[in-house]
Amino acid sequence: MRLQFLGSGDAFGSGGRFNTCMLVENESTGFLVDCGASALIAMKRFRVAPDSIDTIFISHLHVDHFGGLPYFILDAQFSKRSSPLTIAGPPGLNRRLKEAMDVFFPGSSEIEQKFDIRIHELEPGVKTLVNDISVTPYVVSTKHVRGSLSFALRFETEGRILAYSGDSNWCDALAQAGCEADLFVCEAYFYEKEIKYHINLKTLEKHLEEIRPKRLILTHMSADLLARLDSIRHEIAEDGKVVTF
Repeated sequence: MRLQFLGSGDAFGSGGRFNTCMLVENESTGFLVDCGASALIAMKRFRVAPDSIDTIFISHLHVDHFGGLPYFILDAQFSKRSSPLTIAGPPGLNRRLKEAMDVFFPGSSEIEQKFDIRIHELEPGVKTLVNDISVTPYVVSTKHVRGSLSFALRFETEGRILAYSGDSNWCDALAQAGCEADLFVCEAYFYEKEIKYHINLKTLEKHLEEIRPKRLILTHMSADLLARLDSIRHEIAEDGKVVTF
């Protein structure tokens, strides 16, 4: 399995980083995990062909995690994409995507695309096969996004497990999502400051023995954490960074 961080930043571009977006590739397909507002820019920066993406998984409906979808869809229309696109995420995804498209580009949600768009709203806690990719969404917050859920995502494909925290403070569901994953990509928003709906590095470290990931990479870091990178012993995401697992 190959993962490339197309965006490893927070909502505010701390450190000049793009919003959250990861490209995962196996022998048969390529898919995105989150598609933040800057995702299409990042894809073109790192020479990732949008039409190579069959599936996009969304952890939650905040702009730095799903706000790139309107750009992705319209770019696909203008570039004459013909292959289907599947977008999977939390309840409310279909409605919120239409609303976002019409805010950004009024009337765009009514345009008939030349390719199929398949929206799959994932059921919490249920392992689901989406285009041959097994994904289990774990609810890590019911309040982070008004009217929807915030998921941590656990993927199983080709005998490997990839776990991703999304935006999550500490909870048992986060440990379940990341448990013994081959790769656990987890946010570490602050170093030790506690805020709602986000986990800080010190809290994460206290619970690593419960999660026991085989490999941990920190992402979605604020300026506070980025200023301390020289003293942090964990592996750090960077825009463009490629890892295999």
